[in-house]
This record gives sequence, C-alpha cells and structure tokens, in this order.
Amino acid sequence: MGINVSISKPAELNSNEYLQQFIGKAHISSDNNEFFEEFLKFTIKTPTTSEEQLNLDSRIESFLESFIQNNLTSGNLGSLITVFLRKTSDELLSLSDNESHVHIYKIYNAVYVLRVLIKYILEIGGEFLLLQHFEALPRSTETNGNTQQDVTVTIENTTSNNTATKLIDGTKFDAFLETIFNIICVIPLKDHTYHLLLECVNVILVLCSVYLFNQQTTERSTIFRTIYKCKYASTLLATLLHLVSRMNPAPTYGAYGNLSAGGSFVFGLAESFWSMLTFSKKSPESEEMPKSFKENYPLANQSLLLILILTNHNADDSVDLQNNPYRYSLFNCTNSTELLKEDDVSSFKIDYSGLYQTICKITHLDQTTLLLYLLLHRNEKFYRFVMNQQNLQELVVPILQILYNAPDSSSHHIYMSLIVLLILSEDDGFNKNVHQIMLKNIQWYTERSISEISLGGLLILVIIRTIQYNMLKVRDKYLHTNCLACLANMSSQFRYLHPYVSQRLVSLFETLAKKYARLQTQLDDVRKLESSVVEVAEDVMQDLTVLEEVLRMVLEIINSCLSHQLVYCPNLVYTLLYKRNVFECFRSNPAFQDIIQNIEMVIGFFTSRLQRVQDQRGELGVAEVYEVISKGSSQWSSDRLKKFAELRFKYVDEEGNEKSYFLPYIYSLLSKNSTISFAEGEKLFADI
Repeated sequence: MGINVSISKPAELNSNEYLQQFIGKAHISSDNNEFFEEFLKFTIKTPTTSEEQLNLDSRIESFLESFIQNNLTSGNLGSLITVFLRKTSDELLSLSDNESHVHIYKIYNAVYVLRVLIKYILEIGGEFLLLQHFEALPRSTETNGNTQQDVTVTIENTTSNNTATKLIDGTKFDAFLETIFNIICVIPLKDHTYHLLLECVNVILVLCSVYLFNQQTTERSTIFRTIYKCKYASTLLATLLHLVSRMNPAPTYGAYGNLSAGGSFVFGLAESFWSMLTFSKKSPESEEMPKSFKENYPLANQSLLLILILTNHNADDSVDLQNNPYRYSLFNCTNSTELLKEDDVSSFKIDYSGLYQTICKITHLDQTTLLLYLLLHRNEKFYRFVMNQQNLQELVVPILQILYNAPDSSSHHIYMSLIVLLILSEDDGFNKNVHQIMLKNIQWYTERSISEISLGGLLILVIIRTIQYNMLKVRDKYLHTNCLACLANMSSQFRYLHPYVSQRLVSLFETLAKKYARLQTQLDDVRKLESSVVEVAEDVMQDLTVLEEVLRMVLEIINSCLSHQLVYCPNLVYTLLYKRNVFECFRSNPAFQDIIQNIEMVIGFFTSRLQRVQDQRGELGVAEVYEVISKGSSQWSSDRLKKFAELRFKYVDEEGNEKSYFLPYIYSLLSKNSTISFAEGEKLFADI
C-alpha cells in the first residue's frame, strides 16, 4: 500500500479509517502491528505560508479534540508510544541500509504524530494533563465496535476488585524521553535521518514550552526534572552543538517523500497534522539569513534554540554549576584539535575552528549572539581560541552591523551585542589586533564614505553612534555604561585612528558638553521658580549627574589614549588642536578639572610648537601641521601627565538575570524563530 498525496479536503479526513480509529474510543493494542504499520505510512506536505498553517490548524483541531476526549479511556497514546519504543530498540541497529531507511521513516512519523499531540495537550491542559495521557490505560478492550470483558491493568502491578488503578508515576514518560535523547545522540546525521533528528529535537523543545504556560521553577516541573536528571545530558549537549556547528541544510526532497508510492489513507493524517518543516529550494544566500537559516537549516536552528533553553534553566551557578549538566557541559567543552593538559577539565571535544566559522556566518541572529555570549563569558578555552584568530573581522563586523542598524534590532539584541564586544575588549590582545586589521569599502556604513579603515576604527565609530542613538531614542543608562566601558577598555591601545574616527570621538564630547550646558541653564532657571517645581529640579539634577559621569568617562578615554599611544595617534592630536575651545569651559569645573589639565597640557605642548614653526614659515598647511605633530610626538613624554588608574571594566552577571532577562528573551526567540509556532509565547513576549 502506498500514499495518495492529493488528499486535502476535510471531508476526506473524516473518512480516513485509521485516523478515526486512532482518535476514537476503542483501544488499539500496541501489538496490533497491522494497524500501526499502515498508520505510520505517510509523508508530510508542509505549509509554506502562515495562511496555510492557520488553515491546517483549524482543520485538525476537531480531530485533536476527539483524541483528547477519548484517550484517557482508550489509551491509544500509550499504545503509540509503546510501538515507538519498540521500533527504536536494538533492532534498528541490526537492519540493512535499505531496511533502516524505511524503518527510520516510520519512526519519524511516530515521533511527528507524538510531537503534535504533546504540543496540543500542553496548550490546553498543561503538564499534569500530559502525564495523565501518557500513562492512561485502556478501560476495556473494545475493538472495532465490539466490547469485550473489562481488564484490570495497573501501572504498579497492583490489582483490586477488577478495577483499573490509575497511577501517574511517569514511567512511560521517562522511557519515551530517554529514547528521544538516545536517537539524537546515537543515530548519525545523514540525509535519511535528518528529519528524524529534527523531530526529536522538536519534541524536547515542545516539552520545554511548558514554561510558556506556567513559569514555575524546574524543580517543581516533572518535565524539567526528567530532562535535567538525564544521564545523557553531556552527550546530548555535545550532539546539539555539533549539529549547530555543521549547519547541514535540509534535504531538498522533504521528509521521506521518496520512500512511498501508491495509495493509502494515511496522507490525510500527514497533511492534516501541521508540520514545522519548511524546505526552500532557493539559494540561502539569496534571502535574508534569519528567514533562510530557519527554512534551509532547520536542524541547526532548532538545536541552537534548544541549547539556549537547556543551559539557561537552572542557571544559578552560585549554588552548583553541575546542578545544570547542560550548562556545565557547554562551559567545559574543549578543542578537539588540541591536546589537553593533565589537570584540564573537558566535558566533550568539538572542533573550535568549525564552530567559530559557523558562528561568524550567523552572528547577526539573536540566538547566535546569545550562544557566543555564553561561550566567551564562561568557556575560557574558547575565549582564548577566539582571541588568537587572525580573521576577527569575520566575527566583529556582523556584530557592529547589528548596532549600526539599531532601529531594526530588538533592544535585547543590541544589549547582548554590546556585552559581547565588552567581553572581547577585556583582552589587550584583541584591543591591539583590531587596529592592525584593515577593512575596505564598508558599504553598510553610510554616514561617510571611507575607502579604508581599521577594524578598531570602525568599532569606535559604531559604538559612538550607538551612544548618540541611545541619547536621542532609548535613554538607557546601562547601554551608555556598556558602550563607554568597551571604549575605555580599548582606549590604551587606540592606534592609527582615521581622521574621521578622531573627529567623531571629540565631537561626542562636544555634543555631550552642549547638552550639559543646556541642563545647567535649565536647572538654574528652575531653581529661580517657586518650590512647586522641586520635582522638576530633581529630575534635571538626576539627568545632569548621569551626563556628568558620561562626560567624565569620555575625557578619561581621550586621556588614556594620549597617555599610552599619543605617538601613534596624530589625527587625534590634530582634532584636539582644532577643537581646543570645546574643553575651555570645563577648566574650572571640579568634576573635570584634574583630567582637563592633562588634555590641555597636550594641546598646549603642540600649540606652542606650531606657533614657533608658524612664526618662522608663516601660515601652515594641513601637511605641515601634521609634520609638526609627528616631530613633536617623538619628543613628547607622557611622564608630564597626571597618572590615573588604568581603565579596566569587566562584565559581571547580575544575580537573577536568568529568570528576569535571559529566559523571557530566549522563549521569545523560540516563539519568533522556531520552525514550530508557539502562539502563547508570541503573546507573552510580544514586546521583546
């Protein structure tokens, strides 16, 4: 028997004999091989638009409702699970290649049906209802309309007065989840196993979506407790990360579409169940990556989302890092191409180079930025590997594009991108190397046409632009803090700054200085008025205090560069001379007086030299001014400047962030970027 791929009308679904039996009141024994062999012969035709998906959802809802109404008495979900467990036993490994293709195709169909049912049950009734349906036992052996004598079946092998005892001990759920984990960890990725692995990953994602309906702690959730006590946790995390790193595209023929021919009822079921699988035949490069990544690399996409979920529940490392085996495993994975020292800890090995290249390709995705953050922040070996890369521009430029296109990015993505840059800037080697990597014709930077600029110069430009954008639009103190911390970490290594970069850095101070002067004037005016405007005065004073801190930090950044790299920054010296009047009004301000003295000392040193040369030669051109600066730099000694503490900022996790920030953010990404639709998540996290 084969498959009729033309079934599409609801009326034809109603006439599907196998579907009607499965969702009906009659119990179907797991030993009924004839039924389940036919039931699992279908191929999947997936929706390609949201309209098709909504249409499909509406068409299958009545069938799912009937299943929910009847399964607690029929126990057919339990039968299907038993069949699935039997098909994934050791016999799978003993099959020939041709036999295994067909066998895997049927296992995939079973997992697909189970995933759809699990998702629906969680949506309408939550975790407890799901476990009830998993462990539900048939109340009778009614088959094909004939009711036989009731049988006594109990989960814990205890009987009493011929009455079925209903106990939910999670036995079948544990076995099911362990098998799903085993499939992902054991079955190799090939064209004919791709969709099976994908569906198994989707099953775990669907189970984790219980968090969308009840944000209870993992300790109180049977689903999460089972997931986190899994003995295969490290192997699962390793497999998922390898699937992300390899980024295999989905086979273009769809899910096992080449395995069947002929006519069978079952495609009605297949077409009726909504599938997350979408396969585009267009080149991925021809579309926007967020969309094409999900459509063309669904297994990598879903695996990445699952890694983020598994590593961010139970994320209180202050208690015990091994409380979350997935988190511990990610933070302690090592490079497969390097030999470990005797005292090195390694949860698993992965090719860092391949992982790094994949991350560079998809850095501009929210979920990739989060993975990169976790690896850089908590995996010291991966951090050191990245710092030693010669092509840092492949990683950094996409992050800068996220910041540059801030109006089109979520605030969470902007914030995480800045944190990644801050973590990178904690390394002196990085801060030095970015000024040695030259970039040409950065077309997406449209403020000014720049034929050539260093990666470090571009980084400074984009961060300054982000600060200015934040001042006008967002007004987020933490965004300012992270931007300035990143610049501060880099400032002692500023070298060969492009003239435009130097101008933007000094212009940032000038813009802030003007705003500071306006606020001071406003505060003076408010204080002259009656006491009824005390609250207004307090607000202005608060803004003034924040701005004062920002101004001070910008001055410290400029001073740090002059103290350590003046000889390598003639363009900055030139800009300071050209804009020296900007600093004059801060001479007598006690908040800035000490650091302004350093900057004015530099300005005064070069001004006097320019004056002497000008007295000898007359009016100087730009080239002659640079010549004087160059000669003066070689004779300048930074010992003349007042010493300040070295600018060093380090990113530190805030306690409770995993619940208040990361989990809502990650589940919003699941809702927006998963190949499965999670309507509840879209409603909950619409503003993220």
